[in-house]
Amino acid sequence: MGKVVLVTGVARQLGGRFVRRIQRDPDVDRVVAVDAIPPEHHLGGADFVRADIRQPTIARLLAEYSVDTVVHMDVTGTPLGSGSRTSVKETNVIGTMQLLGACQKSPAVKRLVVKSSTNVYGSAPRDPAVFTETTPPKSLPSGGFAKDTVEVEGYVRGFARRRPDVAVCVLRFANILGPSADSPLAAYFSLPVLPTVFGYDPRLQFVHEDDVIDVLRIASHEPERGTLNSGTFNIAGDGVLLLSQCARRLGRPTVPLLLPAVSWVGTAVRTLGMTDFSPEQLRLLTHGRVVATKQMRETLGFRPKYTTAETFADFARSRGPGLLPPEALAGAVDRIAGLSLLGGGHPPTQSAN
Repeated sequence: MGKVVLVTGVARQLGGRFVRRIQRDPDVDRVVAVDAIPPEHHLGGADFVRADIRQPTIARLLAEYSVDTVVHMDVTGTPLGSGSRTSVKETNVIGTMQLLGACQKSPAVKRLVVKSSTNVYGSAPRDPAVFTETTPPKSLPSGGFAKDTVEVEGYVRGFARRRPDVAVCVLRFANILGPSADSPLAAYFSLPVLPTVFGYDPRLQFVHEDDVIDVLRIASHEPERGTLNSGTFNIAGDGVLLLSQCARRLGRPTVPLLLPAVSWVGTAVRTLGMTDFSPEQLRLLTHGRVVATKQMRETLGFRPKYTTAETFADFARSRGPGLLPPEALAGAVDRIAGLSLLGGGHPPTQSAN
């Protein structure tokens, strides 16, 4: 018998993709896909079970299918369908507690993989330039998805102490982007005009959804020789982008506002349902966040295929041109520079593109 893998959060595109991909691994015999909502996408040959991980029935599933590997992907920042922020928090926190309780009682479970987020570090004005996995946050997140991830990781650490025989891997993903990305930041970048905080240009990191699938696979199997896939790892593409660079590459104009005004606009946008402009996202768009990925490369043995810039480029292509396409903007700047040259100015040294 090969491995029996149970995956939570399969109604989302990312969970569905992972389920379809891991089925192709030769040492996986069965995949059990779990969610409270039936997915609209196909799951290949996986066994879909409609179950709410907030309920004790998840323990019965682990026993019924003799699950030895659990991949917990149902830790998210956005509601699915007609869900609310309250239901998301309950699934993130209470659902994780129920799942870990079921895993603790199951002697068959030998590996646990948890999809977490670099949101656990928060975003504050006195943050270090780069967070490592052991860097404590200057200010713990006070609410929203960031606080959920802090609580989830706390429960996971408790589980790891109680079940030292289980290999536990926590993957802290930077902001996930790609053609099918569904996150508050993806919704923000899809706005026709981007509100920004006056006087701030934060550094941002991204990880491509394809790389997310690949690293989850690595964490779900036995480690390859010379690597270790138990522990906590930051997952992000190489490099950083400034928010202003992101706006230019999207071709979307920015509207710099004073911080109180941005908070007011965020409330209005959230009320209209255009994006979840939460306080934690506002702090990210003010102070930014960058994490070190040395452990990801040297210990986990994973090297992303996409850099931060390449990830954002793929996302930008999927969103179509904005109000200010970069090529047109560069051409206009070059023409203005040419007129300046005719008037006796200095020649331009580089295109604005």
